[in-house]
Amino acid sequence: MSVARVTEITSSSKVSFQDALEKGVERASKTLKNVKGAWVQEQKVEVADGKIVAYRVNMKVTFVLEE
Repeated sequence: MSVARVTEITSSSKVSFQDALEKGVERASKTLKNVKGAWVQEQKVEVADGKIVAYRVNMKVTFVLEE
């Protein structure tokens, strides 16, 4: 039997939502072992002078706890 835990993180990018998601999962994997998936809860953009300047993703990352 395995036991998993979920943690919520926020990641941002100046390029795209996809880039923000990839950076967030990559960074989470450096700290958390056995990352198995991520659920995107929310996407937001930051706007300055009428233009998008950042893409932000709130996600829940699932990782399996070691025995």
